[in-house]
Amino acid sequence: MTTALQPGVVGAPPALEAAGIVKHFDGVLALGGAGLSVRRGEIHALLGENGAGKSTLIKVVTGLVAPDSGEIRRDGEEVRFSTVRAAHGAGVVALYQELSIVPTVSVAENVLLGEETPSRGGVVSWRALNQRAGEQLARLNQRIPLRKLAGELSPVQQTMVAVARALATDARVLILDEPTASLTDTEITDLFAVLRRLRDEGVAIVYVSHRLEEVFELCDRLTIMRNGETIVTKPIAETTIDEVISTMVGRPHGLLYPARDTATSEVVLEVSGLTGSRVADVSFRAHAGEVLGIGGLAGSGRSELLRLLAGAQKRVSGAITVAGHELPHSLGVGRALDAGIALVPEERRSQGVILGDSIQDNIAVANLPAVSRAGWVSNRAIAKIARSALADLQIKARGPRQAVGHLSGGNQQKVVLAKMLSRRPRVLLMDEPTRGIDVGTKAEIYRLIRRLAANGTTVIAVSSELPELIGLSDRIVVVHEGRVSGEVPAADADEETLLSYCYGRTA
Repeated sequence: MTTALQPGVVGAPPALEAAGIVKHFDGVLALGGAGLSVRRGEIHALLGENGAGKSTLIKVVTGLVAPDSGEIRRDGEEVRFSTVRAAHGAGVVALYQELSIVPTVSVAENVLLGEETPSRGGVVSWRALNQRAGEQLARLNQRIPLRKLAGELSPVQQTMVAVARALATDARVLILDEPTASLTDTEITDLFAVLRRLRDEGVAIVYVSHRLEEVFELCDRLTIMRNGETIVTKPIAETTIDEVISTMVGRPHGLLYPARDTATSEVVLEVSGLTGSRVADVSFRAHAGEVLGIGGLAGSGRSELLRLLAGAQKRVSGAITVAGHELPHSLGVGRALDAGIALVPEERRSQGVILGDSIQDNIAVANLPAVSRAGWVSNRAIAKIARSALADLQIKARGPRQAVGHLSGGNQQKVVLAKMLSRRPRVLLMDEPTRGIDVGTKAEIYRLIRRLAANGTTVIAVSSELPELIGLSDRIVVVHEGRVSGEVPAADADEETLLSYCYGRTA
């Protein structure tokens, strides 16, 4: 695997440097003397578990949050960014996982969003606007139609438009937060080519990702944070993935996946001839205590399969039987929950939680029968369930009344899990259960899944990460173009076999 590609501009002042950054929120220490130093012409990974302080440090250096103390230097000169616009003026721009693309206006307008619009006599000069936007996209070797609505673009095209917008502001320090979360392998390759081109032009790039294989392929140096502090900065060539994981979690990198072999012979879920808009004639059985992995390429129908089982999408035909009882054709989420099927969706922020509500309210809304009597909701019952969830799932929060939107991604995922587990489901469906989650929290999620299986729950998990499917599952079913293309015990599986099934080939 490729390691360091460029050493950066050594000897020159760092393009961006933060030192001794301290920040408290409501009396809680978020950053305790954190630092970051990024050179011109390098791609620098910023790593750490969820809650390590990465996001807060990024917000500080981009003017979104004011530090309590510490220094920020741009090209060796101390600066103070009171606003995001001030940071943009100094060439420091951050692009977040939820891109700020305006879907209802053109690509060209998105590229120049926030900049002075070319005009004559108060009339927009569309020719000049398109020319300027096209120049920025050309720097990225992108040929995206300038008049096309941004909402009609693919995820990677939207990312490229956001990068082009940053370049239009003359960004010299570009911060990317989980930029590949929604991209395919081919799109990731395209993005990496663009980032390497920008690095070669002298742009300093901060790359935040939980995908360590990507970091080792793309980045030159890395900085690891833990508990609000900077632990180490070093070249990628001088470390390994195992060392990085050990440093991130603060303990030796032991076995990531717990022991298996909790499956029984009792059939809990039986699916026969299930057909939806993409899924076609899928049949399988799942047992009590089993973790059944579902693999397949993006668009194969794997996520639709879970939605059909959970009643979130109407099926065309087929039968779903839970514990010997066939479920009605017009299922719906409510009936599926009552039958013991619960879904943890892939898009936790938009589908799994209400970000503005508290942890306890999010958990309560999915389990009203348990927290109410005679139509009256019991605040005491809600608080009891929430406190239990905080302890059982080790959710890192100030308390059950904290808004879910203020939690890290891994802790938001735990809240979604807590909501569903409060229903005590017989079948727990999980779509990409560890996407965007750091390796330490991944291990916690894996242990929780295996503990649920050991207690008799049937867990069905979709994952695009083949090592995760192999390490976590008892058995793996692979879907290709809506149909089951292969099935294999996880103990006998390898990535080559699974990839063959993913592409519809016989292993």
